[in-house]
Amino acid sequence: MFHDRRRLQQRGREARGRAVTLAQELSTVRPDPARVLVVDDHRTFAELLAGALSAAGMVSVGTAHSANEAVAQCQRFQPDIVVMDIQMPQQDGLAATRRIREVAPHAVIAIVTAHRDPDWVVRSAQAGASAFIPKDGSLAEMLDVLGRARNGQMLVAPSTFASPPVRDTDRESTEPVPALTRREREVLECLAQGMQVKAIARVLGIMQETCRGYVKSLHVKLGARSQLEAVVRAQRLGLLGLPDAS
Repeated sequence: MFHDRRRLQQRGREARGRAVTLAQELSTVRPDPARVLVVDDHRTFAELLAGALSAAGMVSVGTAHSANEAVAQCQRFQPDIVVMDIQMPQQDGLAATRRIREVAPHAVIAIVTAHRDPDWVVRSAQAGASAFIPKDGSLAEMLDVLGRARNGQMLVAPSTFASPPVRDTDRESTEPVPALTRREREVLECLAQGMQVKAIARVLGIMQETCRGYVKSLHVKLGARSQLEAVVRAQRLGLLGLPDAS
């Protein structure tokens, strides 16, 4: 009985040892919180936003208030995420984005701005940004977009297209508005939320090839060469947020 007790104690110690080892392994696998740099020439806004992101679980590496300062801090700290305003003195946020792509190529750059014109979405993507978020959107939306944004893609916050589009009547009032089917509208709304084909197919309960067919149809009807361009053109024509066609 004495030996049986010792064997049980030994097995207990071994089990506890394995549990500790497993916990240590899991702690090393768990990703570190995202390190974020906020860039805005309005110091109060930048500091408040940095504080809010820190409270939400991110790690603030600081704030920058000009393009040069942003580039220098990105080169020094190599943040995971850069939250970038467009309008800044001397050099705007899009020029800063291009420069940051060179010194911190792995950073995800999110444009957070008061601009809602679809042209700014395209220009932001061309500069190398990976997300576009309105300043007057919710913090929850911003956190969601920042968490899903990846380099090589352009994720547009849904609230960007929540307001009626500002249309150039001289140029766009005569443009024909294409007729979209109910399913095409559903796919378009998903594209406007930054969803990829695989996710759209899963949400709508259709095959991926079928979904790609709808995306191609939207490209043709909207005269677009990419998903982002299709969304921007649909916004200009007032097609987003409309009731489904019967």
